[in-house]
Amino acid sequence: MSLNPVPIDREPAAGAVLLTGIPGSGKSTVAEALAGRLVMSAHIEVDTLQQMIVSGGQWPSPAENAEADRQIFLRARNACLLADSFARASFIPVLDDVVVRRAHLDFYRATLAAVPLHVIILTPGPTVARQRNQAREKVLTTDWSPLDTAMRSELGRQGTWIDNAARTVEETVGAILSVTGLA
Repeated sequence: MSLNPVPIDREPAAGAVLLTGIPGSGKSTVAEALAGRLVMSAHIEVDTLQQMIVSGGQWPSPAENAEADRQIFLRARNACLLADSFARASFIPVLDDVVVRRAHLDFYRATLAAVPLHVIILTPGPTVARQRNQAREKVLTTDWSPLDTAMRSELGRQGTWIDNAARTVEETVGAILSVTGLA
């Protein structure tokens, strides 16, 4: 008996979006709204991939931690594998992750190879991000605002920077759709 599987892949998606910024910049909220505006899309929240590690997982922290750094790249690789799969099946992947270092961004660009990658950096500023973090249901205890300076230094000429401090989620999504042409 011969099994004839249903074809999964077809015309690749027009691209993928990597939304980044410091914690509190609005990545997950904007990514979910952006994915909802696209006809065929998938939201890949990279923190969720980190949470899949049941034992031995180490989250990024301000302190030096080689294992946490390794796991940042592991979760990015897994996000890219998942994004490539969705993109090959015509779904536009919308990834959200904290990407502060150029090496991390270059890794995404090299690893997510199925479609063009649109890098969007949300920059509400450290004060607004801190306020958003404090207003979350899950309050972050670490002050991540110093990452803003590191991100601006390392990624200054990369991607499209959107100051979303005074923009609504819908306005931010509109700006992303305008610059990526994915609408």
